[in-house]
Amino acid sequence: MSSDSDARRPSAVSFGPWQFQLVLLRRMADHQPGLVEDALAELGADRAEMREANRRWQAMVRSPRARGSLQRYRSVLGPPEQVLRRRIGDLDCEVLCWPVPLWPDLRFEVLAAPGGQVWNEWLVRVPGATGPRLRTVEDLRPWCCTVDEVARAFAPATPMEGTAPTRWRLAFSAPDSPGGEPGHHVAEFTWGLLQRVDP
Repeated sequence: MSSDSDARRPSAVSFGPWQFQLVLLRRMADHQPGLVEDALAELGADRAEMREANRRWQAMVRSPRARGSLQRYRSVLGPPEQVLRRRIGDLDCEVLCWPVPLWPDLRFEVLAAPGGQVWNEWLVRVPGATGPRLRTVEDLRPWCCTVDEVARAFAPATPMEGTAPTRWRLAFSAPDSPGGEPGHHVAEFTWGLLQRVDP
């Protein structure tokens, strides 16, 4: 994580990037409360502010007058740092990326279909940034890697249904487990960032 001054508490009460980071952390607190406490200290926030940010986010998502998901991200996070085109099957999709000061080597990526419907939203590594070397289960530390990095390192990994919204799971085989033998595992991710690995 970074101590970038952009990650500090804003003076305004509007809902923006600082509050959105609290929303990301609220979902991660179920698995990694210690790491979340450290991140809250870095942001200058407490658990009450994290819960309030998540409450406001959920109210925006569920409001009958809610904007579409893509417009909501633009409104909260501002203009994207990068907008790319990605071909998926026969569709030409749009990929929007925003920086996340808590994780300077990551970006919050939103994949939108033609027409603006959001298909995917998660954290990814900045293109060209050096990610962790993932060879064994012991290399899979919480918050060290993303869904696509684990999928590539332990191919062929099998996507599984997540346990809640914004969560993903991957089943994979590793050449070596903590006990020294090959094993089958399930990695769980929140907002695309690794939280834990279960046998």
